[in-house]
Amino acid sequence: MPGVNGALVTMPSASEIITSDPEMLGGTPVFRGTRVPFQALIDYLTGDHTLAEFLDDFPTVSKEAAAEALRCAGFTLLGSIHEEPTLRRK
Repeated sequence: MPGVNGALVTMPSASEIITSDPEMLGGTPVFRGTRVPFQALIDYLTGDHTLAEFLDDFPTVSKEAAAEALRCAGFTLLGSIHEEPTLRRK
């Protein structure tokens, strides 16, 4: 991805943003360095809350981490859609 003055900027991978450890919250995927489940972000956004509200309620999660986690989730979802066989109606 082009950055300032044409320099390339590498985006962090999902595993750099989200982690899962069986010893923490039973392996629930959380934002790295926190105990905040990624699912909490999804629940906030699907529950008509804003990203700003989520960040206010979970100050250990940065805006950048939340945005990057959503970007990775979007790529994963879009990739899985392209890999699924086309459904045909009868």
